[in-house]
Order: sequence, then C-alpha cells, then structure tokens
Amino acid sequence: MTDRSIRPHRVGVLVFPGVTLLDVAGPAEVLTEANRYGAAYQVTLHSPDGEPVRSSTGLGLTVDGPVPAVTGLDTVLLPGAESLAVAGLDPALVAAATTMADSAQRVVSVCTGAFLLAATGLLDGRRATTHWRHAQTLARRHPKVDVEEDSLYVIDDKVATSAGVTAGIDLTLALVEADHGPTLSRDVARSLVVFLQRPGGQSQFSAPSRTPKPRHRPLRELLDTVAADPAGDYSVPELAAAAGVSPRHLTRLFQRELGTTPARHIERLRLEAAQTLLDAGHTVTSAAGRSGFGSDENLRRAFVQHLGIPPATYRRRFASTIRPR
Repeated sequence: MTDRSIRPHRVGVLVFPGVTLLDVAGPAEVLTEANRYGAAYQVTLHSPDGEPVRSSTGLGLTVDGPVPAVTGLDTVLLPGAESLAVAGLDPALVAAATTMADSAQRVVSVCTGAFLLAATGLLDGRRATTHWRHAQTLARRHPKVDVEEDSLYVIDDKVATSAGVTAGIDLTLALVEADHGPTLSRDVARSLVVFLQRPGGQSQFSAPSRTPKPRHRPLRELLDTVAADPAGDYSVPELAAAAGVSPRHLTRLFQRELGTTPARHIERLRLEAAQTLLDAGHTVTSAAGRSGFGSDENLRRAFVQHLGIPPATYRRRFASTIRPR
C-alpha cells in the first residue's frame, strides 16, 4: 500500500489528438501498480488547451487541465503518435512540451514522442532511441542527437527515451527501479506479468528485408540473387566473377554503397532470411540450412551478435503457430 506520508511524485503526461493510447496507458498502469507496493506516483493528463482529446484508437481521454497551468512536475512524459514522425510538428504542441519540460526534474518520451522531445532541444548532445521504423528519420532530422537504433530504451541523465509502444513499459519499470529500488520494481513486473528487463534489443522485433538497395546495377542484381538463394556459395571471388568485376573492385563497391564488407553484408542477408524462416514456423535447424548458415551454432552466433537473443528464443516469440510443410 502507498505510504500517505510520502510526498507524491507528480507525473504529467502531455496528450494531444491522435496520441497513441498505449503510450499513455502502459506507463500509467506501471506507475499505478507501483503505488500498490509503496510508491506515490500521481499521474495527470494535460492537453495544450485543456480540452479532451481523441486517441489513436478513437477512445477519448479527459484531461486534468491545460499545459500552461501545470507547475511543480517531477516527471514529464511525452507519448508518441505516427504523425509525429511522418509530418511536421504543430508549433503549439512543441511549445506545450517545452513548457512542461522546462520545470520538470525528469523528461521521458515513448516511441515517436522522441520527435517531440527532440524538437524542444533537450535531446541535443544526448543518446536517445525511438521506434526502429523511425530511428533513421530521427537521426536525419536531429543530427545533434546520438540515436541508438537497437535500444529498447535509453536513460541519459534526466532525459529518457524508449522504442515502440510496449518499450514504454520497459522504460517505466526502469524508472521505478531508479526511484524505489529493484525489489519494488520486480514486484510490479511480476504483478503485470512482464519482463523486468527484456532480453535483447528492438532489432529482434524489426521486420526483415531492411537491407538498402545499392545504386550500382550489377551489385543490385548480385544481391537479388543472394536474397533468392541465401544458401549458395558466395565467396568474394565467386561474387566478383558473377558481377564481372575484380574482387578488389567488388570490395570497394560494397564499402562505397553499403558501408560494409561483402562477407558482413551476406551475413546480414542470411540473417534476414533466417528470421523470415523462423517467423514462418521452421525449426532452428531448418532455418540454419535454408538460410546458408549451415549449422545451428553458426546461426546462434549470428543471432546473438546482431539481435541479442538466440534463434530458439526468437522462434518462441515470433514463429507462426501454423507449421510449414
């Protein structure tokens, strides 16, 4: 139970039309559950003008007041919306976020809320993350921000950011742990039936086939061939002969257009193929053979290196329940 003698930790959430509902509800649920175990979080919702808003799901959210009336917040939470990453930001919304953040001790964003947080200038010179689909866009728009594409969440001093919607729950649990210690946060995680610290980064959730297409036509055709049959023999001499260039020139092409070596890029293509096979319900052994890794151990090493989890764990999380023939 909450100790009523404890000074409430005031958490203000900025909401706006189209806000992602789970970005708001997930962290709020964690904080409310934490209060059952002795914390004293007081969560309030605020819109720029004090009017109710309709969330991304169509469900309405009532608010506790307008942003200009908010004072004395300990933590400010900026949830996201798809529009924040794909369209220009409303100046009034940026002004509201800046007003709330200016007097707060800690500022937190969930998912694409990082775009709103970055617009306030508070992410300049800091590490941050956002949803994997929009991480590169955030980096391009805000070059002063050190964007970590694979992190589920990043805490940089008093500023924190998280990846996709459920990563807001991961981050909030980490903040509860920072405020009240591991025992209380562990009790909250157990009560909500979630990981206290989820293994691996967000790349385990990103869609395969994110490999950029090279401009050089022979190289593009070569990689299309590899993608169609990832289990083939793709040594540098074999690849160079197929592309009609020397091995040295092929290596230069890979570095210039893709920023990596042929071997590393082929491994990435094979990893994407293995992810697709595991998603479809193939066994680890089948995925290893069909994707070109050859053995379960080779596949395991690649998964741990790039995704932070072994293929068996990935398969349990994402495999189709309909088994392939």
